[in-house]
Amino acid sequence: MRKIIASIDLGSSTIKIVVAEVLKNKLHVLASSDTHSKGIKNGLVINETDVVKSLHEGIKKIEDMLGLKLNKVIVNVPETDAEFCLGEGITTVTNEEKMVDGKDIVRALQASVYNKVPQTEELVSILPLEFMINEEEVVSDPKKLTANKLSVKTVIATAPKINVHNIIKCFEKLGIEVIDITFGSIGDYAVFEDEELNQKIGAIINLGEDTTTVSIFNKGIITNTEVISIGGANIDNDISFIYKITKLDARRLKENLALAHRRYADASETEEVCNKLGENLKINQYEVTEIVMSRLLEIMNLAKKQINLLTKKEISYIIITGGLTEFTDFSLIIEETFGKNAILGVIKDLGVRNNKYSTALG
Repeated sequence: MRKIIASIDLGSSTIKIVVAEVLKNKLHVLASSDTHSKGIKNGLVINETDVVKSLHEGIKKIEDMLGLKLNKVIVNVPETDAEFCLGEGITTVTNEEKMVDGKDIVRALQASVYNKVPQTEELVSILPLEFMINEEEVVSDPKKLTANKLSVKTVIATAPKINVHNIIKCFEKLGIEVIDITFGSIGDYAVFEDEELNQKIGAIINLGEDTTTVSIFNKGIITNTEVISIGGANIDNDISFIYKITKLDARRLKENLALAHRRYADASETEEVCNKLGENLKINQYEVTEIVMSRLLEIMNLAKKQINLLTKKEISYIIITGGLTEFTDFSLIIEETFGKNAILGVIKDLGVRNNKYSTALG
């Protein structure tokens, strides 16, 4: 039987869908799509009807591409007001061989959550820090080891129940089952994860339409996250206000003319646009880039401060991704803010070569 996985990233600007197949333990993207979203603000559902319509459009689009029907999906949920706490669980290995199997691991993980999740919170993820065999030997993977008792220490990630349920209800109205939920930043980390990162402490920054999410990872485990209410829409507002043009024209200038940094901006590159007063304006690349650059530096500096608030530990890496990082010369913004201590996380997988797919792919 084919193992096909569908994931959906509900963003304020677009809904990203990635469908992939697992072959020989490798993920192969079958199709990806993005659809304009309505009814979502700062990652939260504010109009259920609009979200359902946007979801229906996006899902139909990907189903037509694949010739397959989506019945089950993995979905990211808002990290707004996310909480993290430590848990410990223990279980007795009950099978005759006394060999740890998947059921024993699940029971230990479930025990670590017992009485840890408040009534107002929804469990998003249980992240194992370490397992222990017979309360003596620490192991990373206990499967198939002989033991009487299996213990585990975990990080428990939760989100406000209302935020999660509002999203799940939208899928239920379309007859689609949400089989798992996750935080977007966990997806982001999974895209760039390797053995080296899994031994270090670092940060992932995702720049989106309405928000910028900053998350701290310790040896591959998310330990803290914060959502800053600033993103690409603020740039659209800046351009629209300064030139007195529509948001649609502002977005077009941002995407088609502006660079991230003024270093290589060319004043001879221009676009014409009519403002709200009926006046024809000729806007050059250098001046619109100045507007974009100013806001990008503000966003990056806010994210930099947030890292210092989220952890007091020394971090070894910073990876910056998300749709807003697709600006030409964005690496110059990173260099100006962080020096050589940060990198642009680039999606290279065939079929999703755009950083806006970071969360959905992960």
